[in-house]
Amino acid sequence: MSNSDRLVDFGFEKVAWTEKAQRVRSVFASVAGKYDVMNDLMSFGVHRLWKQFTLSLTGLKPGQRALDVAGGTGDLALGMLRQVGKEGRVVLSDINPSMLERGRDRLLDLGWVGNVECLVADAERLPFDDNSFDCVTIGFGLRNVTDKAAALNSMLRVLKPGGQLLILEFSHPVAPGLKPLYDAYSFKVLPLLGRFVAGDEASYRYLAESIRMHPDQETLLEMLRTAGYAQVRYHNLSGGIVALHRGYKI
Repeated sequence: MSNSDRLVDFGFEKVAWTEKAQRVRSVFASVAGKYDVMNDLMSFGVHRLWKQFTLSLTGLKPGQRALDVAGGTGDLALGMLRQVGKEGRVVLSDINPSMLERGRDRLLDLGWVGNVECLVADAERLPFDDNSFDCVTIGFGLRNVTDKAAALNSMLRVLKPGGQLLILEFSHPVAPGLKPLYDAYSFKVLPLLGRFVAGDEASYRYLAESIRMHPDQETLLEMLRTAGYAQVRYHNLSGGIVALHRGYKI
């Protein structure tokens, strides 16, 4: 069966393989203007701690090169720019031009000029040379990718030997008693926040659904192994609501 004939998850809905990327673009084009505000509201600001933990593990040094895939408004890219300094280089990429524009403007407004590049790019087919980056991050973007295995392979290809991939993503709660509370919040509160704050209830219903369809911690860990990453591991954050997966290129 060719990809054009396959169905893939778009939240709880099944759509054509070739349709998902455009549907995802539409979701994020719709919410781009309120994306940062909604992140703070949805997570009670805790997303900042998740990202700070991710940045604490990059291992980046001044002068090195990093790539933030599906980087949106640039939180991780900004942190890595501070780590690599003016002599280093960070590329912020996203498949959605509306999100990328906001990230670019933010970085420029903060004075990062010359050593940052912003590029519309598909995680499944990254337009960079082999062995280009010391670290690659993808924060809350992998679950929206149609072909996750292709994206993992693409990110491995552009990593330098010894370089690290960090995947920060919503995952599956493991703390006792957390799942029913999290489900109630996700399916009742999030869509209402989307409606009243972002004017888009459907996109935030998709958010909750896409999290449930994303591979759990152990499944994603095995996907990293299959793609060829070494020293793979993950850290559960906030009781498993979010997980940070890591792997190295050898």
